[in-house]
Amino acid sequence: MTFGRVNPHHLLENQGIYDLGNVYYNYMEPDLVSAALERREGRLGIGGALLVTTGKFTGRSPKDKYVVDTADVRDYIWWDSNAKMSATDFDKLYKDMLVHMKGRDQFVQDLYAGADPELSVNIRLVTELAWHNLFIRHLLRRPAREALDNFVSDYLVINCPSFCADPKRYNCRSSTIIVINFERKLILICGTQYAGENKKSVFTLLNYLLPELGVMPMHCSANHSHGNPVDTAVYFGLSGTGKTTLSADPMRTLIGDDEHGWSDRGTFNFEGGCYAKTVSLSEDAEPEIFATTSRFATVIENMVFDPETKELDFDNVSLTANMRCAYPLDYISNASETALGAHPKHIIMLTCDAFGVLPPIARLTPAQAMYHFLSGFTSKVAGTERGVTEPEPTFSTCFGAPFMPRRPEVYGTILREKIARHGATCWLVNTGWTGGAYGIGSRMPIKATRALLTAALTGKISEAEFRIDPNFGFQVPVDVPQVDPSLLDPRTTWGDSQAYDAQAAKLVNMFAENFEKYVPFIDEDVIAVAIN
Repeated sequence: MTFGRVNPHHLLENQGIYDLGNVYYNYMEPDLVSAALERREGRLGIGGALLVTTGKFTGRSPKDKYVVDTADVRDYIWWDSNAKMSATDFDKLYKDMLVHMKGRDQFVQDLYAGADPELSVNIRLVTELAWHNLFIRHLLRRPAREALDNFVSDYLVINCPSFCADPKRYNCRSSTIIVINFERKLILICGTQYAGENKKSVFTLLNYLLPELGVMPMHCSANHSHGNPVDTAVYFGLSGTGKTTLSADPMRTLIGDDEHGWSDRGTFNFEGGCYAKTVSLSEDAEPEIFATTSRFATVIENMVFDPETKELDFDNVSLTANMRCAYPLDYISNASETALGAHPKHIIMLTCDAFGVLPPIARLTPAQAMYHFLSGFTSKVAGTERGVTEPEPTFSTCFGAPFMPRRPEVYGTILREKIARHGATCWLVNTGWTGGAYGIGSRMPIKATRALLTAALTGKISEAEFRIDPNFGFQVPVDVPQVDPSLLDPRTTWGDSQAYDAQAAKLVNMFAENFEKYVPFIDEDVIAVAIN
């Protein structure tokens, strides 16, 4: 059986790729679903969703990410957080992958990243799995069909899960590699079927390119009030902190759920879709996201389902707690048609505090905002990365260290300058634990978090009385309508106040120790936040 346009080999031969099997070029959703089913890559679910699994890798592999050490980027890469690969080892890897691909079918998508047309980057993606092609078609942005005949890619991404790297041959850590060669404008992915590597590799690429243009790349979701893009808010946070859930507020217009830029013109989404966690997803709490799980061509990843009815089990984590769904942004009824917003009026930094120390919301000064942005404190939630089975407190600078190729101060400085220029109000929001640490306390009630954010975004919270937090020095509201006042003072939610004090002291020390490495590179007022 053939699908659509077959063997457009010249498209890839111009980029040095020869002797492939069938090449399926820019298939749309119906044909990609059909191809995935024909190739037995997945099952057809309720409403035409595609049910797939990713094998042994159900999360990202951050320790297997590399940047090729070439002269044009050598002085700009943050090598403390980015593993090096030599150009020689990369060339061997690329040559061997091309040999492996000979005679094998490939799926090609020509897409772009960045809703701002002056800053978009054209990406050609070659995948051996039809469902990976469908996934990335959802997650990046699609050119108009008439524009494809003249499409010229800026970067090429090749994803070949069936090719397993030899650590001795390529001087790598394992059989999995995700590597960017900026000089050759080429990204290679092998040895993993986890689809999130596709989108995060493009995000990493943009995180390197955009700062040179004065654009702040952000691991955040974004929305604005209906009919008023000037009232834009961005929500920084690692996976599991609530970016997707909190930005999908039916009372606001969704710009995007994960990756954005902040330019001199305002906020813009990098992507064209959403990649939402589905563990414990419910129709009552998150009706819009829940509805996408039974929409045609939504990719349902690593979820247990009834073999006969295909009914999804949202609470079964036997495959992974990192179960997800991928769908186009227009599956959300309140999504922005342009994926553009104004300069952020509010900046929310989401953290999942497994220590149970931080309050549910705090107002930050600009110096405190940079301190907490560079700190990036949160907890990795189960399944997001390989080997994480329960929440692990961590510091992930810029709320996305695995995707930041440049030094953190580069991003922190741009963010601070933009906050100062445009007068954004900054908030730290804890969606983690209250009443005790993980294993003792409970997760922060989502209704309370929503009420606090609504009060912040509408300005009503500014009418509240604030206290100064004795541990971190930021401002915490004392009373907010529709929120239990005891939640606002986490010490009172603990059964043992002395145990809270000990836990808080431990966390403060962790912040201080983590921040020492930034002191030589930042301004004195930010250092003062760290000292105090």
